[in-house]
Amino acid sequence: MRISFTDEIEDGQVVYSIGRIKAATAWHASGAQPESGDWKDIALRALIRKAEDFEADAIIGVDYEVDGVQSDLAPVPLQRVAATGIAVKLKRS
Repeated sequence: MRISFTDEIEDGQVVYSIGRIKAATAWHASGAQPESGDWKDIALRALIRKAEDFEADAIIGVDYEVDGVQSDLAPVPLQRVAATGIAVKLKRS
């Protein structure tokens, strides 16, 4: 899977856009660190799995956002990291 944080793929030509996709980590305590990697890596891996489900060749325009929530049900503030991008098909050489 090719990933680009811009709207272009180096040495690749987008044939068509499948659509915007989004994947997020599980909610976790704000400031907590995951056991492996970091939250952005986890969100990006989930985004790649989603793109593969759509048989995409690449994801362009990848971006991250952090959602937070404070609830009476949770003793600490919670957050999650989401990765978004556009799943695309590339021209075959």
